[in-house]
Amino acid sequence: MTSLSDLPIRDDLRGLSPYGAPQLDVPVRLNTNENSYPLPEPVVDAIGKAVAAELRDLNRYPDRDAVALRADLAAYLGHGLTVDQVWAANGSNEIQQQLLQAFGGPGRSALGFVPAYSMHPLLSLGTGTRWIPAVRGVDFGLTADEAVEQVRAHRPDVVFLCSPNNPTGTALDPAVVAAVLEAAPGMVVVDEAYAEFARPGTVSALAVLPGHPRLVVTRTMSKAFGFAGGRLGYLAADPAVVAAVQLVRLPYHLSALTQAAARAALAHRDALLGTVTAIKEQRDRIVTELRARGHRVADSDANFVLFAVGGDQSAAWRTLLEAGVLVRDVGLPGWLRVTAGTPAETDAFLAAMDKL
Repeated sequence: MTSLSDLPIRDDLRGLSPYGAPQLDVPVRLNTNENSYPLPEPVVDAIGKAVAAELRDLNRYPDRDAVALRADLAAYLGHGLTVDQVWAANGSNEIQQQLLQAFGGPGRSALGFVPAYSMHPLLSLGTGTRWIPAVRGVDFGLTADEAVEQVRAHRPDVVFLCSPNNPTGTALDPAVVAAVLEAAPGMVVVDEAYAEFARPGTVSALAVLPGHPRLVVTRTMSKAFGFAGGRLGYLAADPAVVAAVQLVRLPYHLSALTQAAARAALAHRDALLGTVTAIKEQRDRIVTELRARGHRVADSDANFVLFAVGGDQSAAWRTLLEAGVLVRDVGLPGWLRVTAGTPAETDAFLAAMDKL
């Protein structure tokens, strides 16, 4: 059988493994930050009708620019955004890939503050963009001074900021975004995949979009909307940024079915986002319970919690798995990440933690 090593694959891809978390059949899956709550039946019916209405015309290409969907997304985001300031694609990963295709590439660089979302360096690799792993401070924090010092030292073409950050969970101080915008010579991408779960008082980077044409805010419907299977990510930025990514997007990259399903979900956003409060309650419960057990726990504005296990995280991961609970080993020595799910899932996770 032919292996990858037998093919003329790019040298920088040799020996690598594809991105992905284990998909194991266990009673409690809390490793991929999905929304544990299934879609309400009225929303399922609405999406079904919207998709069915598109079936007869599947012989035709979809709206190439997804204008109606982008208008709905702009209305959801608010902040005075218009359709020409929003772009959509198959998940925020494709959005960020398109940004790197347009503003990164061979001879250019992208910088992120690790630990952060592990797809950013992979997307950089795939687009031929040199990846620069900048570092975080104490307890995974990031101050404006720390960020600016590293941005000025490397002068990257693209800076990735995660707020809330994955895998640590904490949102950025708006001063960090402002300072990086001032110091960065190129684009600044704020990944807000978990923004809907942020604690009260957290400021979105959407608030500082006006007057900053090099700022991009990326979002997703996978988490708070429970739409992970629908694959819909989007960005908000200056209209010139939207025009730039249209130069590199694949033709008809969003199917008619995806557009219809996403629009139906947005039309029922109150019902879908009704689970956010319940998930935040479980997140805060996990933080409180783990700290009461003596674990170090990172503050979280997301739908997950990063916690220390006091030793080999691989062994702790296996112990939890043997108890029927799947969490995420993000490769951070001594730490694991757990998604906040239903009360019953939290019960099972905490019971499994008592076996460590």
